Amino acid sequence: MVDKSIMRQFEIPDEEINNFLSEALGPEVVQGNMDSVVDDAIKNFSPGSLLTGTIIGRAGDDVVIEVGLKSEGLVALSEFDDPEEAVSGKKVEVILEAVESDTGQVVLSKRKADRLRGWEKLVNSCNEGDTVTGRVMRKIKGGLLVDVGVPVFLPASQVDIRRPSDIGAFIGNEIHANILKIDTERRNIVISRRRYLEDQRSVAKEKLFEEIQPGQIRKGAVKNIADFGAFVDLGGVDGLLHITDMSWGRIGHPSDILKIDDEIEVMVLSVDLEREKIGLGLKQKTESPWSQVLTKYPAATRTRGTVVNIMSYGVFVKLEEGLEGLVHISEMSWTKRLNHPSEMVSLGEDVDVVVLGTNKEKQEISLGMKQAQDNPWSLISQKHPPGSVIEGRVRNLTNYGAFIEVEEGIDGLLHVSDMSWTRRITHPSELLKKGQSVRCMVLNVDQEKSRVGLGLKQLTEDPWERAIPEKYVPGQIVQGKVVKITTFGVFLELEPELEGLLHISELAEDKVENPNDLLSMGQELEVKILRVDVEDRKIGLSLKRVRWSEEDAASQNGDQPASVPSKRLRGGLHGPGDLGSDLISYSVLGGSSPAEQPPAEEQQPAAEQSPQATSAEEQIEPEASASPAESPQPSEPDDKPTTDESDTADDAASDQPENSPAKTEDEAVDEQKDESSPSTQ
Repeated sequence: MVDKSIMRQFEIPDEEINNFLSEALGPEVVQGNMDSVVDDAIKNFSPGSLLTGTIIGRAGDDVVIEVGLKSEGLVALSEFDDPEEAVSGKKVEVILEAVESDTGQVVLSKRKADRLRGWEKLVNSCNEGDTVTGRVMRKIKGGLLVDVGVPVFLPASQVDIRRPSDIGAFIGNEIHANILKIDTERRNIVISRRRYLEDQRSVAKEKLFEEIQPGQIRKGAVKNIADFGAFVDLGGVDGLLHITDMSWGRIGHPSDILKIDDEIEVMVLSVDLEREKIGLGLKQKTESPWSQVLTKYPAATRTRGTVVNIMSYGVFVKLEEGLEGLVHISEMSWTKRLNHPSEMVSLGEDVDVVVLGTNKEKQEISLGMKQAQDNPWSLISQKHPPGSVIEGRVRNLTNYGAFIEVEEGIDGLLHVSDMSWTRRITHPSELLKKGQSVRCMVLNVDQEKSRVGLGLKQLTEDPWERAIPEKYVPGQIVQGKVVKITTFGVFLELEPELEGLLHISELAEDKVENPNDLLSMGQELEVKILRVDVEDRKIGLSLKRVRWSEEDAASQNGDQPASVPSKRLRGGLHGPGDLGSDLISYSVLGGSSPAEQPPAEEQQPAAEQSPQATSAEEQIEPEASASPAESPQPSEPDDKPTTDESDTADDAASDQPENSPAKTEDEAVDEQKDESSPSTQ
């Protein structure tokens, strides 16, 4: 209530006093309603109220704001977007957080007041789908916090069209986004930068596809990098810049020459409107080095390059930027046998090469490293002609022979067949060892195939030419040791490295199914030589004919009565008196009739007969042949003598290979029948 009597003492009219009171305190005070004024003042000072204050100064890092009723509060200077705006006398809106703090001061917040005003403004002026602009404040769980007047949430999946690897890179950046959702109850807003970019790209895409053509040069920004290339944003559409179209040279990875957000100029190579794909090229902006390759690098050109890649089949050598050639592993060395090119070169090494050929259409260059060096094979025939003797080291052993080092980098082949004249060698390790030094004779030199043939046995005379035929004569009885037993016969060692074949048909009178039943390894035997085949280098032997000789010798020593004619000797071992007309015709022998023959004691032994007589005497006489007493007159012989068993066995021994399969049962039975049934005259 107003006491107007006091005012009258100052001689101020009542009407003027009422005007002053109404202007200062309101008409309610003039009417005497002072309680409502006090209630409103108290209500404005409740926590959470929005107040308007005046900046009256600074206190350190705080700003002092007077909010009425002689109440002052402090606001941190950091709550002002621009510290320069915190000047004395400026009106600001603040939120009353507490009427009195521990220090007795009013607690105010300008930031909360700004957000409240911003929320009201945003809700009143924007709807879902509208575009807003804000600054990324910080990274929170699941996305980013963006200040668009009030803090709003930007999910990580909505930051960009392709989700970036680190969304923290956007902190502090100003972005444009579309509002996805507004929740007024929770005061929550969700925005999407991706939606905004897609809308912008959709408009730009339509415009771009109307203008773009192959061959155009356009600017773009690198948006993504993969192993196979890079994606470049042309302004609404991403084009693919493949790694093969980045440079004429070799590139290990696109990141070697490009980085994300790089601004580059590219050439449009292809445009697919249906699939909305664009192919780009970077190297096509410059001339291809292959356009002048035939002029700069004709065949036989010698140049120098750098090894840039090593494969199992060869190496790639860079001649210049964008121009590479292949050196095949076979073209790397004249003499070395390389298992892998890395044995000779390494990455980054400079090498001398010769151009062997160029295919401009396929963009291929064939190079050779060995052609840049002298070919040692062109001189090998002069240094080591056939017939010369060399001494080298055994470098390697194989099933078919040994490789002997003729000189550094050149090996010759010593075949197993050229190691010994008489010894049967199945593997070179039987005679040689790796690393052993050996003397050999050069047999041939093939310069085209880069081969040298060597021989070890050629250093000595072939014993089959003179030594063996002179020492071993058909009909001779020799001693040998069993060294090998097969299904078709037995091999006997007559002397070191010399063997003869004792065929299964020459083992015994009776049929022999398995030589192991009669003989054993290492057994010493006396055998008769049937034949010596110099061409086939074989010696045929017989065991049963030795026994025949023993029986015939016993009969000649008087084991039988003189009145009883002696039995016909077999195997060509009969004596001088046994040549009868029943054995062979006189015309074949070229002799005279029996009446003209000298007495038995004057006839020559069978071993001294002519070859024709000896061959004829070795025929098998029938067991039923008549004695001289029963047949006083000799019968007329056939013109052709029957086949001698020795010749048959001899041929079988010579024709039977060492590793041939055993005879079948039917063949063995037929052979046994031929041996047991003598032929008749």
